[in-house]
Amino acid sequence: MSLIRQACVATVVLVTIAAIAQPVHPAGGGQTKFQRIPTQYIAALGDPGAISGSGAQSWGLWPLDPGPRGVELKHYQRLKDAGGVAPARWKFDGTDWWLEEHGLIMEQPTFPLPPGKYLVTGARDVTAVLTIHPADRNGDRRWDLDKGATLYDVTHLACRSARYRPAAVGGACSPANAQKTAFPVAPGGAMPPVEGCTKQDYAVLIVIGVGVED
Repeated sequence: MSLIRQACVATVVLVTIAAIAQPVHPAGGGQTKFQRIPTQYIAALGDPGAISGSGAQSWGLWPLDPGPRGVELKHYQRLKDAGGVAPARWKFDGTDWWLEEHGLIMEQPTFPLPPGKYLVTGARDVTAVLTIHPADRNGDRRWDLDKGATLYDVTHLACRSARYRPAAVGGACSPANAQKTAFPVAPGGAMPPVEGCTKQDYAVLIVIGVGVED
C-alpha cells in the first residue's frame, strides 16, 4: 500500500477532520470522542457484507504504512543476504510473510488488534466506528461497525494484502516463487498465489482516529 505509488491513501486527509469531530454514543451509555492519529492500517478478515462478527483476534494492525517500508520482490535476495533485516529495520519471517498490491514484501502487522474503538474508512464514501470487543472466555473477540456500514464499505480496495505460509510442514514458501508479472493487483482483486504457499487475503481498513472516553 505504497504512498510512493499513491495507490492507497490519496483521500484519507479529506475525510479525517470532519469525521473525528463527531462524538459517538455507545449502547452502554457515556460518550466516546475520537482523537486524530497518524494514519494506521488494519488487516481484517470477515464476510465483506457483514456489519458485525467474531474472530477479531485474528485481525492485525500496522501502526505505520508498510508500503514505503517494504522490499521489492526483485530485491528478495538482497533481503536474505542481510539476514532478513529490511532497510526499515523490520525482520522478515520466511514461514509467515506478506505481500502488498505492487509486489512489495511487507512487515507483518501486530497481532492481535487491541480492543477499542477505531474510526475507519475505505477512503470512498463511508467512515464508521469499528468496535473491537475484549476477548470472551474462549478467547474470541467480536467486532461491529456502526451506521449499518459493512466491512466492504470500509475496505480500501486499492490496498491489497495477503499472508503467505508454507503449504506443508517444512515445505518451501518463498517470495522467490512469486510471479512478478502478476503485479500490480487491480483494486478489489485477489492477491496472486505463490507456489508452495497457502494464501490468506486480508481486507485493509484505514484508521484515522481512536476512541477516547469523555
